[in-house]
Amino acid sequence: MHLAIVQTDPAFGEPAANVREALSLMEGTIADLFVLPELFNTGYNFTDPKEAALLAEPPTGPTFQALSGFAKKRNCFVVYGFAEKADVPFNAAALVGPQGLVGLYRKVHLYHKETTLFAPGDLGFPVFPLPFGNVGMMVCFDWLFPESARSLALRGADLIAHPSNLVMPHCPDAMVTRCLENRVFSATANRIGTEDRGGLSLSFIGKSEIVTPRGEILCRLGEREPGIAVREVDLMLSRRKSINEWNDLFRDRKPAQYERD
Repeated sequence: MHLAIVQTDPAFGEPAANVREALSLMEGTIADLFVLPELFNTGYNFTDPKEAALLAEPPTGPTFQALSGFAKKRNCFVVYGFAEKADVPFNAAALVGPQGLVGLYRKVHLYHKETTLFAPGDLGFPVFPLPFGNVGMMVCFDWLFPESARSLALRGADLIAHPSNLVMPHCPDAMVTRCLENRVFSATANRIGTEDRGGLSLSFIGKSEIVTPRGEILCRLGEREPGIAVREVDLMLSRRKSINEWNDLFRDRKPAQYERD
């Protein structure tokens, strides 16, 4: 299958324009699955919960309509991050395909000021079977918690789609370890640019990337420019958990020894 990561530079509070920008990058690329950044349609640096709630959308809102239309037209799938309007707001990611909404993930590990804006995710780490393999999602700061990727891998994920708005420098290299320790592919779609709002300035590091189950970085975008990259991958390679003739990554786990006293 062909896997694409999309790196954008959203303008805060302009969802229609940001969706158009993303689609303009995607239109010239053929892929089976596109992965877009966290909160790609709204921007990230909300000043308060009221502003986040104002820009939030239901899972089938305008952003879904645009991207599901693209997926239907191109017979492909798209993962993207957005602020989900619900009884309480969530920092969420959606997976859409030719038939509409496939699945939803709500960010479990909230970063920094997000803890004042969103509720922690309550859907766990679901995995969704697609024609080319099993796809799970996590969002940005989830990378720092090994349990996120491991939970997805244990549930059968072949690929971790990872919408992000990274400001710390460590994630691109850390995802090599996440892929190695779980023998899965990952697609981290990050953004670029700076948002200076409400006395808080955040600069985003780019470096969107695709990593293999053996920790190979198939592609990594730059730090300052929007862009898109696509690579052909065989997700079935993620199902080879043996390390050698004596060791198997999951069979050799010792869950009883990991328990805290």
